[in-house]
Amino acid sequence: MENDWKARLGVVYSTNPDFQYQTAASQEADTLPAGKQRLIVGIDRRNRGGKQVTLITGFVGKADDLKELGRTLKTRLGVGGSAKDGEITIQGDFRDKVVAILHELGYTNAKRGN
Repeated sequence: MENDWKARLGVVYSTNPDFQYQTAASQEADTLPAGKQRLIVGIDRRNRGGKQVTLITGFVGKADDLKELGRTLKTRLGVGGSAKDGEITIQGDFRDKVVAILHELGYTNAKRGN
């Protein structure tokens, strides 16, 4: 895989014979323990056709752990939603219930936002 030309598309040619192209490997941050996560539970109505969603922001960690937390919240609340880009979206206004569930799961720094 030393000569993977697709990873180098758009790179300017170098005349240096010792030049070694290095790709920037995106590294996910390790997931913080539940007690150290600072989660904000708020409500969002923008760009959703008048519908309300509960938005959980501030998660620091791997995408798999975020999806697992989102799956747990959706299952406990019995509603739909998604977990991507560091945010968990829950359909409907469940701010108080989400904060209570997060406290049960050990996320002691979970706060209710707006």
